[in-house]
Amino acid sequence: MEKSIETIWKDGFLKNDALVAPKLNNLYHKKSKHLIEKFNRMFKRNLIALVLGSTLFLIFTIFFNMLILGIGTFIICNAIVIVNKRLMNSLKTVDKNVSSFQYLKSFDNWMKDQLAVNRKMARIYYPFFFIIASVSIWFSGNFQLFISEILGKPYQIYLVNGFPILWLIPIVLIASLMAVFGDKIYNFDVNLIYGRIFRKLNDMITDIEELRK
Repeated sequence: MEKSIETIWKDGFLKNDALVAPKLNNLYHKKSKHLIEKFNRMFKRNLIALVLGSTLFLIFTIFFNMLILGIGTFIICNAIVIVNKRLMNSLKTVDKNVSSFQYLKSFDNWMKDQLAVNRKMARIYYPFFFIIASVSIWFSGNFQLFISEILGKPYQIYLVNGFPILWLIPIVLIASLMAVFGDKIYNFDVNLIYGRIFRKLNDMITDIEELRK
């Protein structure tokens, strides 16, 4: 009995070397390769931007007497780059000489692992960055001058050895919320940059899975 169109389409995705539906296989293979290469380019550019941006920001803070903020930002950004560079190297282990479906699934699994690691880190570096930013801004000369002009001498009662003890309450509260919801903040950030690629990846996997049924 001759194969139905549905069977032909399924066979075309089930086997990488199938003789049926070769053009469709080739099309999805090219789309898969293009999508992953696009992600790699964006990912590399963003890592480079983090290194350059944190370096320039460090230099900027030197001139504005906010070196603590510059150093903290530089350490955080470059720690993120180092971890993600290692994760990116593991992407090279994904076998490209397989079917489009297997290739996309392997990349999708790698992506999920990479996102999981970054979500865990986000719950640490978001509150850490907020704390060092708050401390650095408080101890900057310009901010101290602003506070003294606005509040006058009475504001000194809120200080213990020059540190705003009462102001620590909202700082600790906000930092704690960032630690709890850091993964959600990260999801929002990463979707702004890679959301379109994620949607295309999910759509392609869904399409192929439908054909395999």
